Amino acid sequence: MTEPVRLTRYARGGGCACKIPPGELEAMVAGLGPATGTEDSLVGLDPGDLLVGLDHGDDAAVVRLDARTGVVTTADFFTPVVDDAYDWGRIAATNALSDVYAMGGEPLVALNLLCWPREVLPLELAREVLRGGLDVARSAGCHLAGGHSVDDDGPKYGLAVTGLVRPEELITLDAGRPGVPLSLTKPLGVGVLNTRHMRTGDSFPEAVAAMTTLNRDAARAAVTAGVRCGTDVTGFGLLGHASKLARASRLTVAIDIARVPYLGGAREAARDGYVSGGSRRNLEWVTPWTDLAAAGEVDRLLLADAQTSGGLLVAGELPGAPVIGELLPRGEHLVVLR
Repeated sequence: MTEPVRLTRYARGGGCACKIPPGELEAMVAGLGPATGTEDSLVGLDPGDLLVGLDHGDDAAVVRLDARTGVVTTADFFTPVVDDAYDWGRIAATNALSDVYAMGGEPLVALNLLCWPREVLPLELAREVLRGGLDVARSAGCHLAGGHSVDDDGPKYGLAVTGLVRPEELITLDAGRPGVPLSLTKPLGVGVLNTRHMRTGDSFPEAVAAMTTLNRDAARAAVTAGVRCGTDVTGFGLLGHASKLARASRLTVAIDIARVPYLGGAREAARDGYVSGGSRRNLEWVTPWTDLAAAGEVDRLLLADAQTSGGLLVAGELPGAPVIGELLPRGEHLVVLR
């Protein structure tokens, strides 16, 4: 009998934990602004139409078409986070679509991005990955039309997504106001559970369910509630994304540790050492501007845990989403745990 293929064995890091560390990424893109100038190819471009670019590291770029319409564009792909090819496709697609939802938009059309070691892994598995992505796109009401594939050393999958947003409903990192509560729409912990899955083969259906839940309903609720500041929580962990929001809004994020929700088994996985290198790098990166005094080692690791297809962190209250903290006037730290 042929042994099932464990896709995670072909991944250097699982899901969003394989991202370039945030500090290195910031240094790499420093000074790389939007295309501007007087070149013939740029004639007719209005720099003011680029509503969101590289300035704060928001989840997607946004270009204004007219007073009522903005185009949201993003791309996201990563290595296998689970062994099941169909589930990996669903997770990667859900994660990519999240960037549009995190900006307050609705996805319109997406393209597959597939890297595949065709001489190592059967193409039937690649088909299952693509089928997973297609099913998620359909459930999101988003067209999935073709894409691009590359013969590569290791499997990677995701989507390039284009969506629409009303400029007045745009959700960005820099629109925070002091005194506003912070809500989190999905529990944390998929990073440590995925790491445990990669090392042991243990399955965690609750984590897969969380990673394949679209942020569509949460985003729509946020827009309806008038939320204008937020982000999704992915590879940089809650602390990393909270610090980016705090920096962009020139505020301090206060997080109440006891209010942060976790998936079942997450605390045990962190305690037992199933922590990715990406999560540890996240914690190292945020430590200089975070007051960690109130948190023990396990809490620190979980709050920095690299999430894949995580929930939204929004400045406002949403039905069913726990309030985990608030925005405060800028103090000594960007993030304070209490």
